[in-house]
Amino acid sequence: MKVGYARVSTHEQNLEAQLDALRLSGCDKIVSEKVTTRKATRPKLNEALSWLRAGDVLVCTKMDRLARNIRELLTIMDDLTERNVDVVFIDQNIDTTQAGGRLIFHMFAALAEFERDLIRERTIAGLIAARARGRKGGRKKALNGTRLETAFKMYDSKEYTVRQICESLDIKERTFYEYLKQRREANQ
Repeated sequence: MKVGYARVSTHEQNLEAQLDALRLSGCDKIVSEKVTTRKATRPKLNEALSWLRAGDVLVCTKMDRLARNIRELLTIMDDLTERNVDVVFIDQNIDTTQAGGRLIFHMFAALAEFERDLIRERTIAGLIAARARGRKGGRKKALNGTRLETAFKMYDSKEYTVRQICESLDIKERTFYEYLKQRREANQ
């Protein structure tokens, strides 16, 4: 059996081109969903994967429709290989039912992993260089200097509620309570 899987990330995107390609490839069943890859669960993908048995083929238009990243792609592919299920990526002309398709898939996967490692190395080098120039990463503090002193004076005066303080300084209550906790710990 050939099972097709199509996915787009937003509701504005259209599935039709993917669905047409899956129909032309002769899929017996096709599932589709509109879900961002940032979401951990993709129910229709899980449904399609549950249908597959030894000798079946999963068909997608592209690798990035199946997985969020190379690690997830390799995890899915390992699971399917153990179950003796092949995969076809139409647009990349990869068909793991053929020896050449398996080779090309592994080469693409290795190149993608290599690219990810290079990006990580460049990012780390950039962070080290920035630190050497005195720059720190991360989000800027919500309160510092005069604004922090003002917040503490308002709080200590007991004339303002925490909500009023936070509204006047345009911060979240949770943030202010974190500053109070840090002040308490510093005074102990």
